[in-house]
Amino acid sequence: MARLRIGLVALAVGLSVAMRAAQSCELELVLAVDVSGSVNVSEYELQSRGLADAFRSSDIVHLIRQTARRGAVFITMVQWSGTPHQAQIIEWRQLHDEASIAKLAEDIDNAKRAFINYSTAIGEMMTFTGAVFGQRAERCRRRVVDVSGDGPKNEGGDVGPARARLLAADVTINGLAIIGEEDGLADYYRDRVIGGNGAFMITARTFADFPDAIRRKLLREIAPSITQRPRRSRQHANLNSCHRSQSSC
Repeated sequence: MARLRIGLVALAVGLSVAMRAAQSCELELVLAVDVSGSVNVSEYELQSRGLADAFRSSDIVHLIRQTARRGAVFITMVQWSGTPHQAQIIEWRQLHDEASIAKLAEDIDNAKRAFINYSTAIGEMMTFTGAVFGQRAERCRRRVVDVSGDGPKNEGGDVGPARARLLAADVTINGLAIIGEEDGLADYYRDRVIGGNGAFMITARTFADFPDAIRRKLLREIAPSITQRPRRSRQHANLNSCHRSQSSC
């Protein structure tokens, strides 16, 4: 009888954890991958394979499963390039177990490159990711854009207003700068791209360094941050508003 009671208590606790996770949303993460003309075929393959392999790594699989116990984890992937060239390659999907994570890795591996030989429009990419967040009716506690790229903006509008709109919606923008021959790129990403609560950036010297860099970056992004401030009380933020304390409009 005692064993039965213990078993029932354990079952109740497990169901309670599962119900809390199902009723809450912990993380929305947009993977924003640069496919501009400066990224050649082999470099694109290094990005794609590195990102897929990151989701196959045991530490990230374990972290996603642990984070999903706190609340739902949703991830989508965007490819971006010049002014009119942004595409949501993988739609929002919930990750919660090995099967769902493995399926995401497989789909990243199989994703076709949407654009080639176009410029780098970072502001338009940010505006596009704002619309991607708008697809979801439920808002998660943490909303993050993971931006990777190998160059500064060279086309399109000013990055500032688009960045400000994301920040006003409590979106954190993190950066992975692939330096190559762009020696000032780390400073550009730090000053003009990243922002929001707990924002950070890391660098990869070349595309060959990208796989390790993106795995380390994802570990920081998926893990609940002790520095994360409580979410705003209102249910939805206006992505068309402007946060003047972060950037001029």
